[in-house]
Amino acid sequence: MSNEDPRILELRKMRAKALEGGGAERVAKQKAKGKLTARERIELLLDKGTFNEIEPFITHQGDEMDLLKEKFYGDGVITGYGQINGRTVYLYSQDFTIYGGTLSEMQSHKICRVMDLAVRNGVPFIALIDSGGARIQEGVRSMGGYAEIFRRNAQYSGVVPQISVMLGPCAGGAAYSPALTDLVVMVEKQSFMFLTGPEVIKAVTGEVIDAESLGGSSVHMAVSGVAHLSVASEKAALDMARYFLSYLPSNNVENPPFEKPTDDLNRMDESLNSIVPLDPTEPYIMHQVIERIIDKGTFLEIQPDWARNAIVGLARIGGHSVGIVGQEPAIMAGVIDIDAADKMTRFVRMCDCFNIPLVTFVDSPGFLPGIAQEHGGIIRHGAKLLYAYSEATVPKICIITRKAYGGAYVVMSSKYLGTDVTYAWPSAEIAVLGAEGAANILFKKQIEAAPDQSAERKKLADEYRAKFNNPYYAASTGYVDDIIEPRESRPKIIASLSALRDKYTPAPPRKHGNIPV
Repeated sequence: MSNEDPRILELRKMRAKALEGGGAERVAKQKAKGKLTARERIELLLDKGTFNEIEPFITHQGDEMDLLKEKFYGDGVITGYGQINGRTVYLYSQDFTIYGGTLSEMQSHKICRVMDLAVRNGVPFIALIDSGGARIQEGVRSMGGYAEIFRRNAQYSGVVPQISVMLGPCAGGAAYSPALTDLVVMVEKQSFMFLTGPEVIKAVTGEVIDAESLGGSSVHMAVSGVAHLSVASEKAALDMARYFLSYLPSNNVENPPFEKPTDDLNRMDESLNSIVPLDPTEPYIMHQVIERIIDKGTFLEIQPDWARNAIVGLARIGGHSVGIVGQEPAIMAGVIDIDAADKMTRFVRMCDCFNIPLVTFVDSPGFLPGIAQEHGGIIRHGAKLLYAYSEATVPKICIITRKAYGGAYVVMSSKYLGTDVTYAWPSAEIAVLGAEGAANILFKKQIEAAPDQSAERKKLADEYRAKFNNPYYAASTGYVDDIIEPRESRPKIIASLSALRDKYTPAPPRKHGNIPV
């Protein structure tokens, strides 16, 4: 006969029940789809043995449509806290085996509770999303629950890092929550996001499309720009969340984590001195420039498949986290279009939120011309980028590798937007226009009167380029701080970052600015 307290035995029984999720049959269905359970996901995400659950015994309230006949502990979401690489994080993991992970009033209560605790304690918040959306049986109470979550996503933005890991469907208004967070990671062929699903679209518009083509990872990575990273498996997605956090501080008043560099601080890559072609029309690969300057193997590119003419990502230089922004001259010559402007704007603002210095590599002939771009609001979108760099108070370093023409020069962390240090390579061309364009305007009559217009245009363009489209003219007027050999870029950036480590730039008192969205 056991002498154990029956109350303790009852607690153990209830805990065991809570661990069952929606029951063995529903768990088996989850597994049959190749998906992990909500608890397995938490185990993979966190350091071993660090998870502490909060409110495991909550159940749904109300009796709409006979819901009380089947109650489940946790109500479709597991919440709590643990550690990632020794740092505390709060999280929730939706359990698709319980009512398809749909959001109820009590599920919302649990999620909001851990979001509030994350902010009170100044630590990151991670959402593991696998949900069919709002619990229809609860009607407006479910929608109110979503609104509570969205409000916190917005209020806590820029206070602590927020990460959304998409591990299944995320339909309807539920999709707004990940869109408000700092990072959205999707799993190929498994996670989906859309406001209106295929059936609704077919009923309303007559268009026929499947879930993958409408809101799968490939769509949100390459077309919509909603997702930031896509991976092949759930484990890879959870590993990516861990890796992303290694670049970020726990909150907006801390500095990013420092990792002792294994790469020589004074390393100079001689290949950089010949990476920019002598012909200004010939492309080169900016990714190769970045990889040769940063600490080796540390570049985490964000949104690599969307607006590929722009580059954004996190890296380390001298062991310190930095945000990398640039153009890819091998794609669309590095022009800035609407999507590129939006991509860079959001990334610049995220880095500024979390005290991550910005290193910008400039090679762009300007903004993409065209009726579609103008009518699509390229002015407004370009202004967003201008606004983001202007309001950013983190250390800002700019490297002009080649073309910095007109508006592209101005918006890309130009010196008088408050950039702290601006370097130019000898290949830099800093001007209102390219030499050919300038010659066509300035010497129009002279070219038209020449016996050989092509030869005259080339001669005048070469003269203009030699006089104005070079870094020395810009340096003579104070628009760049120094002209350096490309191979010197890494030690120069490291020295600048060290000098700017304690930068303090108080903003004027205000409620908030009015960014041109």
